[in-house]
Amino acid sequence: MTLLKPSSKRVLSAIALTTLTLSLAACKNDTASTTTTDTTTSDSSSSVEPTGVLVIQESADVPTLDPGTTYDTASGQVVENLYETLVTYKGNSLSELKPLLATEWQEDNGGTGYRFTLRDGVKFHTGNPFECKDAEYTFRRNLVTNTSDSGNWFLSESLLGTQSNANDDKGVTWAKITDAVKCDGQTLVFKLPKADPAFLAKLAYIGQGIVDSEHAKKIGEWDGTEATWKAAVGKDITGSPLSQDPSGTGAYKLLDKTATAVTATAFPDYWGQKPSIKDVILQKIPEQAARLQAFEKGDADIVETGGRSIIEAQLTDKPGIAILDDLPSTSAFGISMNQKISGKGATGSGKLDGQGIPANFFSDADVRRGFVAAFNTPQYIEDVQKGKGEALNFLLPTSFPGYDTSIDAAKYDIDAATEYFKKAWDGQVWDKGFTVNVSYRAGSATAQTGMEILKKNIETINPKFRVNIVAKEWSQIIKGSNQGSEAMVMTGWAPDYADPDNFVYTFYDSKGYYNPRINAKDEQIDTWIGEARSITDTEKRNALYSDIAKRAIDQAWYINMPNQPGVLAYRDNLQGISLDTFNPMISFATGTLWKDLSKS
Repeated sequence: MTLLKPSSKRVLSAIALTTLTLSLAACKNDTASTTTTDTTTSDSSSSVEPTGVLVIQESADVPTLDPGTTYDTASGQVVENLYETLVTYKGNSLSELKPLLATEWQEDNGGTGYRFTLRDGVKFHTGNPFECKDAEYTFRRNLVTNTSDSGNWFLSESLLGTQSNANDDKGVTWAKITDAVKCDGQTLVFKLPKADPAFLAKLAYIGQGIVDSEHAKKIGEWDGTEATWKAAVGKDITGSPLSQDPSGTGAYKLLDKTATAVTATAFPDYWGQKPSIKDVILQKIPEQAARLQAFEKGDADIVETGGRSIIEAQLTDKPGIAILDDLPSTSAFGISMNQKISGKGATGSGKLDGQGIPANFFSDADVRRGFVAAFNTPQYIEDVQKGKGEALNFLLPTSFPGYDTSIDAAKYDIDAATEYFKKAWDGQVWDKGFTVNVSYRAGSATAQTGMEILKKNIETINPKFRVNIVAKEWSQIIKGSNQGSEAMVMTGWAPDYADPDNFVYTFYDSKGYYNPRINAKDEQIDTWIGEARSITDTEKRNALYSDIAKRAIDQAWYINMPNQPGVLAYRDNLQGISLDTFNPMISFATGTLWKDLSKS
């Protein structure tokens, strides 16, 4: 699951594809298998030696360099340059993959089998050759460890039929793991219990970066055997030996990692085209003013700026600084409404008496519809996003396949909200009023503004309506949401893999991430999601997502926040940055790998 912590990749705050059977199919044969072949050629013989230094400054530290537990942006932006996956994204596309450490793959048996031909002539940073045994070890290790701090739950779901590790699901056995991924000579073979239309996209996630198995075992990682696998189940590998001493096949290798900086250098034996920039230094600079000063002076090439408002107010039209705007958004945010609130912290009196709400206040769809209609999305876009973005009809990024632009988003309509509230709870809501406590992350100006907009409009409708806004630490909100004690919170999701399912299942399925926390369930939506998860026909899946979106509007489980186009400031002597090259599934701020950048 991708719950972005304030400095992490996935629930609520920072920077996983579509049905790929059509876009990845080079040909189909009579045995109903699909083969995709590499058209890339190696260029490690380039005589141009890398030069210069890329300097990056951010506020966050780098928790891990072990791909097996990488699940945040800060770590991912480094790991994706040290390691490589079997497949990767093609240009800026979210619907096409291309070979990387694989040269081709074949889909068999209706999507329940895959065979990957692996690239020859590739070396790890230790000098060890890349072989099938390394890929086999990597995926088995991920299935064995599979901690809650990693994205291996979605790999396990594909290969073992469960999101859990062997400690939590006794059906996970060594035999199942070894049967799910194995080498046939130098061909890597996957066996799935059922077709997963997102499986190939999941393999592009950097958490599935291939590790140097010989090196890993040598420095004290799991030895890859049946005799020791149980002891490695669920093991926390954040600070693992491999995190301290990584060895991947990427274009850069680690030089040093401290509490305040990560330094990497171009790998001279990289199999592909050599990087243009020799060294990369990522510095932790907590003070925003210091970062901005270094950026304006040219001492840093890219910095964590603080967002659009800072860029527009302080960096636009400054000499030496370039701005790239309207970057595609791959996150979705919404204000959730809990239909069965536990505890009394958010319910006040616990009654419809004007002093609180009953625990099941939001179980009445008209209450939820009233709140949705009372949110002024155009005002939020103007005040928070400086006029950028548009209303969402579904908690799925507009950049993702499956988003149906023909469906109208819920509209801000105070008159409609009034009518909904008059009908809610057989008129009791309108007659008696309510007081509800809503939470937002302390320090988040955008979340605070959104809640203030909602509060003003709700309280304008009826003087008996009260919305109390409460600022809380993010850890408190996470804990309260998990316990079901939050009535309303603004939350969000950034993708683990770029398939619509990663959002739709997360937000709308009764077994997804959020619905158990807000006690929402609709059997028809569950049925449609289950069907979309089990087929690989793009057209049929998209039709199902359209049906889900329409029904979700009527269910009104969330107030959908508008999409938020990104903006990037960088020094103008840095080349290789554009909308054509920006892929939002890449963790690094430029939407590219370091090797694709150059400096003049």
